[in-house]
Amino acid sequence: MKIGAVFTSILFLAASQVPAQATDEEAAVLQAEREICDAYLKGDVDAISRNVMEDYSVTNSRGEITGRAQDIDDAKKRDPKYEIFENHDMKVRVHGDTAVVTGRTRLQGISGGKPFDSEIQFTDTLIKDGGRWRLLAVHASNLPKKAQ
Repeated sequence: MKIGAVFTSILFLAASQVPAQATDEEAAVLQAEREICDAYLKGDVDAISRNVMEDYSVTNSRGEITGRAQDIDDAKKRDPKYEIFENHDMKVRVHGDTAVVTGRTRLQGISGGKPFDSEIQFTDTLIKDGGRWRLLAVHASNLPKKAQ
């Protein structure tokens, strides 16, 4: 399935509330994460292009490394097609013009004609580029399915 490759994105709808103690930069990073998640959810090629660095890479849950061109191609094809792409339990660390975000992403949709529903743990690295936070790198790991 391509969900690991496209997660990249993922990469992310942030929690709807920013903690009261969050700095302005942390809030801006979480806003960037929300925009990135929304771009992948909608298959919005322009938004992915704006929010993802040209030399971006993702290491997916199978250990495969892909990049921006693959994500853009997948978005154009709408495969995978997401019904849910949302982040939660995020923690942000900002160091100058670099931010690291850890958290979990819930993904649900259809890939290759088959439904999927998964939860992944992610680490995102964002860079402040031209005054806006953009995604540089993602590492994703599958989380075990919850017992029914």
